[in-house]
Amino acid sequence: MISYGTNYPEAYRQVGDYVGRVLNGEKPENLPVQQVTKLQLVINIATAKALGLTVPPALISRADELIE
Repeated sequence: MISYGTNYPEAYRQVGDYVGRVLNGEKPENLPVQQVTKLQLVINIATAKALGLTVPPALISRADELIE
């Protein structure tokens, strides 16, 4: 019903940047370890309604994506 996790398009962009640096001659052991810094909050309103739950408006306003 609610998911808070990795924004996959952003993660794929970071992977592409990393691979590009390696292909341009940088040694992988010299590159810093990276982790995704942009997370995504997705709320499935339809599932919440089916379960008889009410999602607070404050949480809905902060969601990156709503599934209705």
